[in-house]
Amino acid sequence: MANSIYKDSAIPVANIDGAEFETIAVRAGHQRTHELEHSEAIFPTSSFVFNSASEAAARFSGEVEGNIYSRFTNPTVQAFEERIAAMEGGERAVATSSGMAAIMSTCVALLKQGDHIVCSRSVFGTTNVFFQKYMAKFGVETTFVELTDIESWRSAINTNTALLFLETPSNPLCEIADIAQLADLAHQHDALLAVDNCFCTPALQRPLSFGADIVIHSATKYLDGQGRCIGGVVVGSNEIMAEVFGFLRSAGPTMSPFNAWVFLKGLETLSIRMRAHSESALAVAQWLENKDSVDTVFYTGLESHSQYELAKKQQSGFSGVLSFRIKGGREEAWKFIDGLQFLSITANLGDTKTTITHPATTTHGRLSDDDKTLSGITENLIRISVGLESVGDIKKDLQLGFISSGLE
Repeated sequence: MANSIYKDSAIPVANIDGAEFETIAVRAGHQRTHELEHSEAIFPTSSFVFNSASEAAARFSGEVEGNIYSRFTNPTVQAFEERIAAMEGGERAVATSSGMAAIMSTCVALLKQGDHIVCSRSVFGTTNVFFQKYMAKFGVETTFVELTDIESWRSAINTNTALLFLETPSNPLCEIADIAQLADLAHQHDALLAVDNCFCTPALQRPLSFGADIVIHSATKYLDGQGRCIGGVVVGSNEIMAEVFGFLRSAGPTMSPFNAWVFLKGLETLSIRMRAHSESALAVAQWLENKDSVDTVFYTGLESHSQYELAKKQQSGFSGVLSFRIKGGREEAWKFIDGLQFLSITANLGDTKTTITHPATTTHGRLSDDDKTLSGITENLIRISVGLESVGDIKKDLQLGFISSGLE
């Protein structure tokens, strides 16, 4: 988007076409102002002024591009949108106030009464609630299916199916979907495929390159990387994003300029962090897998994972999130968590600090007992987002949990 404050010598995204991912993550979307700042500027303003009434009219009508009002046009937010779109290989991105706002904006912008969604059961608990409770109010029904069973997806599609939605890897059981296969299936039925890429980020996986139409992120997680801000983003084609942008302009689930600036800083180190998270998570997963008091470890980087080969095909790394079932039930799981010294008991993930949570009573706590059972959310399931602390110290802290729970 053109802006009168930018100098002609500004460096736009186009000047780094063909650059490697790490360069895009640092440089894309930045246009310097007349101050020639090296770090991206923050524009904490609600509105923008015009040189004349006719210029204002031309901006509002769309005849002339430029900033109008920060609900839908802000240079800092735009810089974040351009950078994450380039990193995902998409044409355009729309930033929102949260990850759930990104999902809501996508659905409300692209679906209508009478449409049908097919969604994996293996999604974030609030995503499940949003589809079942709120989209259903407006006449959009959802059928939930097994993420890894292509036939269940195929059989669930109806003539009014407009959207297939999934997470891969899934939260919290780290199941993997074959993105290309589901994209083909969706397109055979004139439906769109939306992929929540929160666990991998574009540093490890780019769903659009496998045929997905839409990529969704909770920017709150790895895109920020330090647990500082709430935000979300939707990435896709110009045509699809125009619809999402139109909803955002009208309804206002908007990302703030300050949060966009924080996320820009997070993107600069995303590739390095994701490699480090993946390396440490694999070491922790392998350690847990050898524990007699652990029933099952769910992590795509383990060779024992049933979809390890598919994960290697779609992903360049395995992310930092894993989950495991300990022997026992809720009592043992809670004792384990309460026995830790420094791991953070919080439902957030993607932080430099290692976090731990009990999904059945936190992230998926609003699901019915039947839905929890169908989704594999058991009382002895624990999720860890492995941070950037010493792996040895993380293991020591987890060992205290095993001792406190009476399992060792």
